[in-house]
Amino acid sequence: MENFTEFLIKCRYTQTLSNQNLLSIIDIYLKNENYENIVFDFLLLKLGTDKFEKFTEKFDSIAEIQEKAITFIDSKYPEQLRQIYNPPALLFYRGDITLLETKCIGVVGSRKATKYGEKCCNNFIPNLVGEYTVVSGLAKGIDGMAHVAALNNNGKTIAVLGNSLDIYYPKINESVQKEIFEKGLVITEYPSGSKINRWHFPQRNRIISGLSEKVIVVEAEERSGALITADLALENNRDVLAVPGRVDSKLSAGCNKLIEQGAIPLINLNNF
Repeated sequence: MENFTEFLIKCRYTQTLSNQNLLSIIDIYLKNENYENIVFDFLLLKLGTDKFEKFTEKFDSIAEIQEKAITFIDSKYPEQLRQIYNPPALLFYRGDITLLETKCIGVVGSRKATKYGEKCCNNFIPNLVGEYTVVSGLAKGIDGMAHVAALNNNGKTIAVLGNSLDIYYPKINESVQKEIFEKGLVITEYPSGSKINRWHFPQRNRIISGLSEKVIVVEAEERSGALITADLALENNRDVLAVPGRVDSKLSAGCNKLIEQGAIPLINLNNF
């Protein structure tokens, strides 16, 4: 198993394979004792000659990797995350990996969060940390506020990045990320050295919702990443709670719409 994890990490480090490719490699491993040659045959057929040659060139050039990761078939991999569409085949991590075995609640919202959103986080998160690990995406705004509120109340928190562990993004949350490395858990699909791409962040949202028993949305516009996370949570039969706001506020339009569509309104910030 350890050798296979190293093999899969090397495959991911080539940055030529999709998550679906990696899941297929895992399936091959489970069915074949001598999996490496069969994997290479599969990739040649899947990628075509030119792309396969680039893959093998990069694969052969990769030296020993120090980064830690768990695979889809690792015993530490959360069962609820296995159940989502396109579950991450590989998660790189730094911090306390046992937090993946705890009850988790997602807290997401706008990058343009107001004092109202910050006040809501500071009011309800102290009531969560005794029962839940707070999961969010370490983005500017509500995400960062949620992580900070959990840490300030001696709670546990998991940050799901849309970039690799060697990058602090956004820069404003660098100190928070470093603190979570020490006191919580930071996970990502992307190996060190990866470039940041905009599409990484919607992909990251499926992991937040997949890890969480419930998802709370605090301040969100009608078209936002927070609503993507909420939609994914609903698809995975998770409860979605939304903090209501003023009807004339763009930053509350998304939350109010969720409530209109059946999300649980989070009116009593002390009641979960």
